[in-house]
Amino acid sequence: MFEPTKAYADMLDETDPLRHLRDQFSIPKQANGEDELYFTGNSLGLQPKKARENVIEMLDAWQKYGVKGHFEGEYPWLPYHEFLTQQSAKLVGARDEEVVMMNSLTANLHLMMVSFYQPTKTKRKILIEDHAFPSDHYAVCSQLTHHGFDESDILLWQPRADELLYIEDFEALLNQHHQDISLILLPGVQYYTGQVLPIEKLTQVAKQYDITIGFDLAHAAGNIELSLHDWDVDFACWCSYKYLNSGAGSVAGCFIHQKHCQNTELNRFAGWWGHDKASRFKMDNNFIPIPTAEGWQLSNPPILSLAAIRGSLETIDLAGGISALRKKSEALSQYAFNLLDGELSDDIDIITPRDKNARGCQLSLMVTNNNIDGKALFNELEARGVTLDWREPNVMRFAPVPLYNRFSDIYHFVQILKTCLRS
Repeated sequence: MFEPTKAYADMLDETDPLRHLRDQFSIPKQANGEDELYFTGNSLGLQPKKARENVIEMLDAWQKYGVKGHFEGEYPWLPYHEFLTQQSAKLVGARDEEVVMMNSLTANLHLMMVSFYQPTKTKRKILIEDHAFPSDHYAVCSQLTHHGFDESDILLWQPRADELLYIEDFEALLNQHHQDISLILLPGVQYYTGQVLPIEKLTQVAKQYDITIGFDLAHAAGNIELSLHDWDVDFACWCSYKYLNSGAGSVAGCFIHQKHCQNTELNRFAGWWGHDKASRFKMDNNFIPIPTAEGWQLSNPPILSLAAIRGSLETIDLAGGISALRKKSEALSQYAFNLLDGELSDDIDIITPRDKNARGCQLSLMVTNNNIDGKALFNELEARGVTLDWREPNVMRFAPVPLYNRFSDIYHFVQILKTCLRS
């Protein structure tokens, strides 16, 4: 039975089977030497100790081998991205040949649209959600411009007054406009509200109209359980520095469904690293794409970044994988809901869905007390050792991450938040 007490939070921590994982991370310190209350894993995850160890390992290999490091050592650089494939595929519910770690998120979205946005004069619209993350909106607009169209060919799935997206509205949009839509690009988790979208259902609806559908999983990979292959998603891309904890700007991930990645005739932008491995070093100018997701690679990837990702994925394995993390995440977010509702419902509205299947780690908090400036409150929390992030116009994003956050962290945050609101 829930209790709004520190003793109850401590009990939950003591009985948490994943409590030992916090020791695998470096926790930022406040000026007084105490750990920060860090709740921005939805923006930049904390550093796994294994990531640091693996990066140093690669620096040592560079020092020891020089160029021979491409072929020598326990983790040679030439196939290094392959060391991440199996764990990455498992994380997003894919087959090994459908996944590759490469480039950055928006670069990968562009590469996917080169292959999967094939408009005609009459079927050329791209459907995205209104209030999409700006980079996605920019990417879609520039793809339209590249094909000689303009922003009028963007079709927006609008949220309702509660800021949330409803599948019924999506179905109505497709029913009305399916003859005009060439591509659908949606998030797995909406960055502002923290809403988990029903990827499987959305894909099924798109397939009814034979429309290609892809997903930006920046806030989903490492946060929720995914089954991209079984759901028949055409493509998906994600960054690795949020819930995958691989460091700022780290190499991103890409999924291309088996039915597409085996099609070597599919239009793409080509690069040397996507060329057939057996003949790559013959230096022939006839491009032969690898018949897997690797065929979309352009250049050899930054090894130090991949090393950090390997450390991150190894740490997730220590947790027992995404299923175990998801179970704890649901418990953390439910505890946060209970505590915030009981203590601060007059001042704070949580716009993230209450259904556990429609939310991940992140809770989006909106100040409803008109006498309180939300941004000033955010700044005061930061001054008191609480790290959240702010998204315009008026939301504090709060993400208790199961790898390193504790129930007692949430308890202390709510007490500090209460003090700030009352003062």
